[in-house]
Amino acid sequence: MGFNKTTPFSNPRFSIRYIQNEKKMEKFSYVKESTKKFLLTMLCFGIYVFANAQLLKVAVAGLSHDHAHTIMHQFKEGKVIILGIAESDQALVERYKKTYQLPDSLFFSNLNALLDKKKPDAVLAFNSIIEHEAVVSTCAPRGISVMVEKPLATTVQAAEKMAALARQHHILLLTNYETTWYKTNHEVADLINQKNTIGPIRKMVVHDGHQGPKEIGCSKEFLNWLTDPVKNGGGAVIDFGCYGANLMTWLMGGIAPKSVMAITRQIKPDVYPNVDDDATILLEYENATGIIEASWNWPYGIKDMEVFGRNGYLHALNGNDLIYKADTGTYRSISVQSLKYPDNLNYLAAALKSEVQEKNDLSSLENNLIVVKILEAAKESSKTGKRVVLK
Repeated sequence: MGFNKTTPFSNPRFSIRYIQNEKKMEKFSYVKESTKKFLLTMLCFGIYVFANAQLLKVAVAGLSHDHAHTIMHQFKEGKVIILGIAESDQALVERYKKTYQLPDSLFFSNLNALLDKKKPDAVLAFNSIIEHEAVVSTCAPRGISVMVEKPLATTVQAAEKMAALARQHHILLLTNYETTWYKTNHEVADLINQKNTIGPIRKMVVHDGHQGPKEIGCSKEFLNWLTDPVKNGGGAVIDFGCYGANLMTWLMGGIAPKSVMAITRQIKPDVYPNVDDDATILLEYENATGIIEASWNWPYGIKDMEVFGRNGYLHALNGNDLIYKADTGTYRSISVQSLKYPDNLNYLAAALKSEVQEKNDLSSLENNLIVVKILEAAKESSKTGKRVVLK
């Protein structure tokens, strides 16, 4: 069979050169493909390095607070880098290792040992409230900022010592609340302060709590200090009273109430013999009243906030649902905007870069010093049955 004259193979000598050139082109194509793969790999690696460079590098102080599961999930989802975890309870350490497949090298017996080896951007405290002071005492001289789980401290004295250390060593001392990341709460504040939707605040009511920490299955390590009047500072009055105090201080522009009155009760003394399990706290402002209802006796979990203004009403039912009623109108839903900082890690990263300047921020030291004053006054009032005037 002869060569087709229309093809390169019409001339045998030319066909040999053509085949040789084709092989060169194939080799060149292979080189080009290899280069592309290499460049793509390097690009992906660069993106990975850049992404990790942007992630916060934190150390965790304690695991006995069940909110520690949140940071573990964030870690497993690649949202944060945990350099080390300081926890002395070996049984608790083993449980976390198994649950989250964590290496032995991540754990240290105490915070000093951890910070001698690792240099985190910040320390997150997930231990008992009374231990917050020790965490700040360890971190502040090293220039390491701290974020504790709510509330800031068990007493005003401890809170002021922590604040003095933070100011002396120029670190951030922040407090984390679940409700800080509720879009609805920020929408309420915007509608009141920026848009004057309901007029001046006249009354605020905040409900917080659940059926009880034992009833909902909190860990034994958490229960050991949460139900201790010294380690936690109280029962429901501290555990859930802090949310309302935090939110009301924020909505009132960082101004402390003139006075505090409170009633605490032991509805389940057989379950919680050493602390209250129900608290009602009344805050008196110049032209407004705050009512905090904190309990381990709700029939379900609740974290909501109602605000009554001179000519309207706002009710944040949870983190996503908000309703509004004008003075003569009907209830209607309000759409809520996404948050600039949707969680504690985004906020903390921004705060460390000095992008957050608001002194009355929900996580701020100034706000949370007032929160501790309110809680201490509430405990005093519940014991004496008298109104406590704040200085």
